[in-house]
This record gives sequence, C-alpha cells and structure tokens, in this order.
Amino acid sequence: MIPQALLDKILESRKFNQGFMTTELVGAALLDIEWHKLNWCKDIDVRAFERSVARRLHMPQEVQFRYRSPYFKHIFDNDQYSCGYYTYLWSQVLEADAFKRFEQEGVMNRAVADDYRHLILEAGDTDDAMTLYKRFRGQEPTADALLHNRGLK
Repeated sequence: MIPQALLDKILESRKFNQGFMTTELVGAALLDIEWHKLNWCKDIDVRAFERSVARRLHMPQEVQFRYRSPYFKHIFDNDQYSCGYYTYLWSQVLEADAFKRFEQEGVMNRAVADDYRHLILEAGDTDDAMTLYKRFRGQEPTADALLHNRGLK
C-alpha cells in the first residue's frame, strides 16, 4: 500500500506547470478566435498579427503561442475545425464543474450518477446543451473547479 504522504505528493504533482500550460492553451484559443474576426486579405504579416494579439492579451514574454499560425490546423483547416480550439478548454471546464457535484454529494452516489445518465447522456440532443447541463448541475458552469484542480485558485 502506498503511504498517504507519498500519495498526496503524487496527486499534488499534477498541478506542476499548470499556470504555463493553461496560459498557453488560452493564448492559442484566443489567437484562433482573433484570426476569425479578421476581414481576410492576402497581404497580412502573420508574425506582426501574432505579436499584436499577444500584446492585447498581455501574454507573458515567457509563454509563446502553442502553435505558429501557418501550421495551426484549427485556424486554417475547414469549417468543422476552424475557430474551435477553445472547445478543448471549455470541455475541461465542463468536466471539472460537473464532477464537482459528484464530489459534493458523493462520488459513488447512485442518485447523482442516475441524474448524469438521464439528464445528460440519455437526453442527448433533445434540448439545448446548456439547459441539460443546468438541469444536472443546478447552475451554469464556472471555471472554479478547473482552476482549483490545476492549483490556480
């Protein structure tokens, strides 16, 4: 059996470098969105555009965009992928926030699991996704649980 002190250290180590990683992900998502706000023209200085976005976002000098724009598939791929990079982080917000209900009412609580199954999984596309989520969670999602899990709150 693993001693509790060692287990605590292992679990705490998951928070290592999360500030950097989260800043990098948010920067990439916002860069993707900024490209899609543009009125496209063929004569754009890509590096200058990236620098201007980084300045507006107050990106720390030590954190660069995760991908350079010319090979950032999410920006220049197709309509299913474009302007959607933020969804990776948003899905992590939803996962952490939804799991908070399990933590509050019991991870093995059958009623909570049944609610999740009926109100989210089985409901599928029968109603607006946020409406379904709020029925399960009792509130709109917040980033609090994700920030806590990453050691940022």
